[in-house]
Amino acid sequence: MGFSLGIIGLPNVGKSTLFNMLSSARAEVSNYPFCTINPNVGIVEVPDERLYQVQKIIGSSKVIPTVIEFYDIAGLVKGAHKGEGLGNQFLSHIREVDAIVNVVRCFKSQEIAHVAGEVNPKNDIEIINIELNLADLALVEKRLREVSIKAKAGDKTLRKQAEVLQKLKDALGAGRPARSVKIADNEKDFVRDLPLLTFKPVLYVANVDESGNPEQVEIIEKVAREEGTRVVVVCAQLESEIAQLPEEDAKAYKKEIGLSETGLQKLIKNGYKLLDLITFFTANQKECRAWTVKKETTVPQAAGKVHSDMQRGFIAAEVIHYNDLASVGSYSKAREKGVLHTEGKNYVVQDGDLVLVRFKV
Repeated sequence: MGFSLGIIGLPNVGKSTLFNMLSSARAEVSNYPFCTINPNVGIVEVPDERLYQVQKIIGSSKVIPTVIEFYDIAGLVKGAHKGEGLGNQFLSHIREVDAIVNVVRCFKSQEIAHVAGEVNPKNDIEIINIELNLADLALVEKRLREVSIKAKAGDKTLRKQAEVLQKLKDALGAGRPARSVKIADNEKDFVRDLPLLTFKPVLYVANVDESGNPEQVEIIEKVAREEGTRVVVVCAQLESEIAQLPEEDAKAYKKEIGLSETGLQKLIKNGYKLLDLITFFTANQKECRAWTVKKETTVPQAAGKVHSDMQRGFIAAEVIHYNDLASVGSYSKAREKGVLHTEGKNYVVQDGDLVLVRFKV
């Protein structure tokens, strides 16, 4: 599995339309809140031309791309942390994803009512952020009470844990996300099992109409800069309609309107950057496969993504970068020209590496 993104936002901002644009699954799209009762899940292949070139060079029978899971989660409303709307039921779904995609409405429409009565990106973002913060605050306060009671017995570790939880409580109570709190490496175990929503990185999607809504987008970009994150601008309705056309017609129409990069491509690219992810490849005669890992992953850790035995019994790995393989044209020539190298357990996998693991268990 690659990684997962949870699509959230207020009702009627275009989350399900965006989901339909991204995925072959089809969510119900209606002009009323909470038409998404359970999270729709779409599994989308990550397009990577390098994978198919590796297949061609190695002669693999089939290709297995890495994937992204998109979760379309019901619209949050003010008071969701207290159970308003469908509340905590959906907040719990967000806790399962790697990152959050906050869809912010920029388009105006007579047909699709805005839940707050007017299009106001800054206000919409604040409502969502407040609800996530307050949901986290309730969790932290509960854990802090439990730990503080036990810490009274004099356990130094529990007292230290209480200090970390207090830092989180103070930040969340002041309206700052949990990810803004500096937690030392030796303190991370204290909160590892605490599923805080605001620990997760956030990517904003500005959902525009065909005019591009530049003024509204500028507001979202300003918020994103302040938070140190990214904005993807998408016309979800238009791209959702294009996605339903036959492939050749869709290609011609995108060329006609100058759509050089789809919303899916932009989301994937920014999602990888947001989460510090890279892709490496494995290949043999049977299959050629792409894998997603974090930057700074060592080759034994990457091998563990393929199979736990490979990490447990790791001996060494033959590694060649995609660019070198494409340049020489074959695995045997790569060996002849010395661009295929053997690496030990300390080697850090690079984006585009083709890896052959030697192991014994």
